[in-house]
Amino acid sequence: MSQPLSSSPKEPETQRSDASGDTRKVLRVLSGIQPTGRFHWGNYFGAIRQYIELQNEHEAYYFIANLHALTTIRNRDVLRQNTWDAALDLLALGLDPNRAALFLQSDVPQVTELCWLLMTGAPMGLLERCHAYKEKKEKGLPADAGLFTYPVLMAADILAYDADLVPVGEDQVQHIEVCRDLARSFNHQFGPVFTMPRAKVLEHAARVPGIDGQKMSKSYQNTIEIFEEPQSMRKKVMRIVTDPRPMEQPKDPETDRLYQLYSLFVSEAEREQMAALYRRGGFGYGQVKQALADAAEQYFAEAREKRRALAARPEQVREILAAGAEKARRKASEVLARARDAMGLTW
Repeated sequence: MSQPLSSSPKEPETQRSDASGDTRKVLRVLSGIQPTGRFHWGNYFGAIRQYIELQNEHEAYYFIANLHALTTIRNRDVLRQNTWDAALDLLALGLDPNRAALFLQSDVPQVTELCWLLMTGAPMGLLERCHAYKEKKEKGLPADAGLFTYPVLMAADILAYDADLVPVGEDQVQHIEVCRDLARSFNHQFGPVFTMPRAKVLEHAARVPGIDGQKMSKSYQNTIEIFEEPQSMRKKVMRIVTDPRPMEQPKDPETDRLYQLYSLFVSEAEREQMAALYRRGGFGYGQVKQALADAAEQYFAEAREKRRALAARPEQVREILAAGAEKARRKASEVLARARDAMGLTW
């Protein structure tokens, strides 16, 4: 006979001491990133850098969303290679497996079962209002069931780990609200099974411009990859669209996309020095592009070396992913058991 549900499904709060010796509540952070291509500057400054910062403050679960990627990638070899590259990139950039669980989404089957349990109560109207599905329909593009139910799988990803915080860009906040709606409805119907997560909107997520001035995105083919070969990276930097005003005319650095990119890589002093150049005028954009390329190459130099070392030790990377998946499965199994019991699926 199953045990009755407790009044609160959450585990006891964990605590961590800071440098002063004070203790504070440690939240559980959960986020995933799709392996739809090599990570670019927008991915790093919009998400990955914050993942690394959050792992030092909270308990973190980060996954490579290869199941979500199936809505766009239909080639086995491409998906496998992208997934491997994603693991190498995240570890090289500073994701620490001693502080955060890193794993493949597909290695936690409990999530897909939980997705079905949520799907049985997901209102059609709620999913029809989700922007990714609406945009495709409005453009007359084909939209499959995977895209339509994408927010439910995303909700299962979040709820499976009792996540408190979900770092996302502004364009993903709607999906967190869908997750909360589904969790709230489930808890109302079956009892307090799920933790209610909240979104943490990421700094810079929508402010990293691509080489054409639009938001940097693989969809726009305007990206500069983090681990792109330096020569190729410099060629792309030189193609960044710039202000057509004359060289001698003073310019506002805060409205200039080239300055915005440069600011991501340098210190406050270097930023101020470049801003003064803009306000003074009499400079060429080639000068700024060269400074940007130099700064970017130096910024990722250590990570580039670390990635080479990791690529030479594939077994170590596989062990990290396996350990992360084991931790994720343990937690997801607990949550799934609560949901199954609440719905009457256990005896």
